[in-house]
Amino acid sequence: ELIVRVRVPAAAPAGSGSVVHVEVVEPYKQARRREDDISIVTATFRASFAPSADGSAWRVKDAALAFGGLAPTTILAPKAAAALVGQEWSHDTFAAAADALRAEVRVPPGAPGGQSEFRTALAASFLFKFYIKCCQDLAARVAEAGPGASLPAAPAVDSPARSASCSFVTEPKPSTAGLQTYALRTKIAPGLDADVFPESSAAAVKSSAAPNGAAYSANYSANGGSGTAVTGSHGKGGSGKPTPHAAGHLHTTGEAVYVDDMPPPPGMLHAWLVQSTRAAARITRVDAAAARAMPGVKGVFFREDLPGDNVMGPVAHDEECFADGIVRCVGQVIGIAVGATLAEAKAAALAVKVEYEDFDEWGPDSANPIVTIEEAIAASSFYEATDHTLESGRSVEAALAEPGLKVVKGEFKLGGQEHFYLEANTTLAIPVEGGGMAVHTSTQAVTKTQKFVASTCGLPANKVVCHMKRMGGGFGGKETRSVFASAAAAVAALLTNQPVRLSLERDIDMQISGQRHAFIARYTAAATVPTDGSPPRLAALDAELFSNGGCALDLSGPVMDRALFHLDNCYQWPSLRCRGRVCRTHQAPHTAFRGFGGPQGMMVAEAIMEHLCSEVGADPVSFRGANLYSEGDETHFGQRLEAWNVPRAWRELVASSEIADRRAAAEAFNKEHRYRKRGLAIIPTKFGINYTAKFMNQGGALVHLYTDGTLLVTHGGTEMGQGLHTKVCQVVASSFDVPQASVHVAETASDKVANTIPTAASMSADLYGMAALDACEQIIKRLTPIRKALPEGATLAEVATAAHMQRVDLSAHGFYKVPDDRCGFDWLLKPPPKASGEGPDNSLRGLPFNYFTQGVGVAEVELDVLTGDHSVLRADLVVDVGSSLNPALDVGQIEGAFAQGMGLCTIEEVVWADTDHAWVQPRGRLFTKGPGAYKIPSFNDVPRDFRVHLLQGVKNRFAVHSSKAVGEPPLYLGFSVYMALREAVRAARAEHLGEAAGKHFIMHSPATSERLRMACADEIARACVEANNRADATNYVAKASF
Repeated sequence: ELIVRVRVPAAAPAGSGSVVHVEVVEPYKQARRREDDISIVTATFRASFAPSADGSAWRVKDAALAFGGLAPTTILAPKAAAALVGQEWSHDTFAAAADALRAEVRVPPGAPGGQSEFRTALAASFLFKFYIKCCQDLAARVAEAGPGASLPAAPAVDSPARSASCSFVTEPKPSTAGLQTYALRTKIAPGLDADVFPESSAAAVKSSAAPNGAAYSANYSANGGSGTAVTGSHGKGGSGKPTPHAAGHLHTTGEAVYVDDMPPPPGMLHAWLVQSTRAAARITRVDAAAARAMPGVKGVFFREDLPGDNVMGPVAHDEECFADGIVRCVGQVIGIAVGATLAEAKAAALAVKVEYEDFDEWGPDSANPIVTIEEAIAASSFYEATDHTLESGRSVEAALAEPGLKVVKGEFKLGGQEHFYLEANTTLAIPVEGGGMAVHTSTQAVTKTQKFVASTCGLPANKVVCHMKRMGGGFGGKETRSVFASAAAAVAALLTNQPVRLSLERDIDMQISGQRHAFIARYTAAATVPTDGSPPRLAALDAELFSNGGCALDLSGPVMDRALFHLDNCYQWPSLRCRGRVCRTHQAPHTAFRGFGGPQGMMVAEAIMEHLCSEVGADPVSFRGANLYSEGDETHFGQRLEAWNVPRAWRELVASSEIADRRAAAEAFNKEHRYRKRGLAIIPTKFGINYTAKFMNQGGALVHLYTDGTLLVTHGGTEMGQGLHTKVCQVVASSFDVPQASVHVAETASDKVANTIPTAASMSADLYGMAALDACEQIIKRLTPIRKALPEGATLAEVATAAHMQRVDLSAHGFYKVPDDRCGFDWLLKPPPKASGEGPDNSLRGLPFNYFTQGVGVAEVELDVLTGDHSVLRADLVVDVGSSLNPALDVGQIEGAFAQGMGLCTIEEVVWADTDHAWVQPRGRLFTKGPGAYKIPSFNDVPRDFRVHLLQGVKNRFAVHSSKAVGEPPLYLGFSVYMALREAVRAARAEHLGEAAGKHFIMHSPATSERLRMACADEIARACVEANNRADATNYVAKASF
């Protein structure tokens, strides 16, 4: 279809003298994201009014109601408009028109686009907003005309109802403000380095005997419009200074070179993947004859063309480079086509004919393969090796049987999340002389890439060099899921003996690279309710977690383990049992994502706390605060809490955020606004730092000192924008007491530091900071006698030159591993009971974590009850990152993690072709596979007032320079936005349902506009649910993919 004409009629004149005419035109929109998004439903309404013949009321002369998003094309609602025309403008007229509108535009269940009841409710909600807006405009017209005009009064709208006409879309956008506070240390704080190198001979101003915290200056750095920069005074070296990202100027000017920016080498070919269009099937025929005959095509390769092994996988080798007879998810790689141009390669890949027959090796119905967690549970489709259980305290059954307990049972569901890194998976594979392969790729796993490129190409590892300069984001999505693309490209390069570039388009990357795991938790929890009015105390928790692992194991096992380790969050359960199982489905293999299961475990914990709190009627702040762990308490996995700072951070944030006054203000606001509600919530976090696989807690670094006094560092970690290279440079600069500019990291490469560990688990600064420090100490020790022989004040260049002339090695390889007693939890060990007899002694199984990064967050939100749109008014975070290596980078990581966590639990919804979304085909296809359907937070979604404070005077004797890991831990604090939205919804339900609202209501995560709007359960929402013959009008549960 072509639009040939658009007519926008001019508004009718207002009229004068005895002719009075008022016309109102208003647009409305609700989208998944307020800014830069396609509407779920959009509308524009026009109505003209004139006084009735007797002058007693306003009558509707004409009306038009136009909608988008309710049908395949834009529609008018003539029947609803007819219900308005000629009628007195009143609430009864609106009600009649709303009834007509529901009947006229009702979206039936199963309609394409889904969200049937929500879309119908939006149409009616927009009409109500228009009704209130017209009432206000008419009242304004009457007031403007004055008493002499003898105009009829506008329909009365009480003050609370006026909030219905407000819209976040059209309201002036407020300016945003940020405050960042942190102390600047005057000396390098002693941490693990002081224990490992007690006799350090470094020339730098080293850690003094002052305890960590006492060396902090009293200065603060603030960034929010009036901030001033404050510099430290601890030598030339950069450790502890808030310096910019070393490549920040390149990022912001567009000069940073990523893999796809690299100039094409001579003879370079382009590649496109041949992919499955079925989720579960047996391949019966592959015909590539036509593809191979196409112009410019240099080859189309499949399983039979592989020179090496086809099997892959980071833990279990249950994946294939190219599908071998069976496909297990939509988008699975079957082969690869290469051509002289990208268009030729793509055309060839799409020309390959693949025929299938139904085959689901795990489920009972091959025509309907398993896609969701609940389908997997019903079919007992699990990865059995991942079935782990943790128990602590006395028997859960006995604890739950105690008299006088308040017991709740429930289920909480959490959706997945797309990584949405800015740079999709890209590889440039270049054959080199001697039969080797150079692989330039965007990956967190250099060694893993080297390993599987070598195995699929049939090459020894020493003939494959993986180069990684920088990534345009990773977030865990390139820890394992980048490897298949690199292997495919390398195979094509080897078989053609030409360089091959493979750059996945965004929709392909999203379909096949995996996501954060969706979870379902089922639980029984209990608390005691003291008779003296003090806060209830937790008694027992029995929980079972299920995750959607997809069609291959990948890292789903350790992700589930970390979820189990974090199921307590920061709360002490005297009796706890939790079991985790990974479901095997026909989605793409799901994988690591910032937090690695920890956020899901803590989200479940907080959902359980909310359920208990609402059932017993406790104050949520007091209830949570009273049940926090104390210093020295033991977690459910047997680790005693050392340097436990959450209670202190909780107290400080409760005071600094003025949460009591703001909760009272929100309650007053809610009484005055029927259709706008505010909510506040506070939550704590502790995030364990370590790889839970013991062998992975190691890292190496290579340091070269040149005779001009500059240093080149290579280490096993990869740079994805988080500032790892910057922090390592700061550590090295401090060791030699040179400016940070004298230290450079070129790239990460498998021929510089071998056998590396993927950059993940927030461990990289810990590992590579210590490994680089180890290398520095070796060089400095060799330089010590040289320096002593030179005049005082000799520069590093002079010392290095003198050492070189005396044949002293100026290079060193450093290595660090987390001590054995600080890592490694043995799931296979069955611990004996504690001496007290109260449950198993899990401490005998080892420590899963070296230490915990801790924090507390408060969020305040405002919700539009009629649309589900919301705004984050303010967020306050206090985070314990020890003695920060770089406060500016750490604050940036905290802010970014919070925004990503906020997106996880609000607007970022993953939709698959499953039973709830049968309008998406074929079954198992990802619907939200691109920026058109999947939304991440944008500028208008960040908190209007964002305050980040780094906890002062805290120690960490388990990491370099007393620092702490920061990349993943703050993400969970974004869940405070979800919890605040629950409070806003609770206020709306109390107003619109009264006693029928109940104490607890179901609202799974993410809290999309649909879930928020329908959970408010006002009259409009209930009517739209009932119109589709659903019986859950007051406890509506939206369809979702889990």
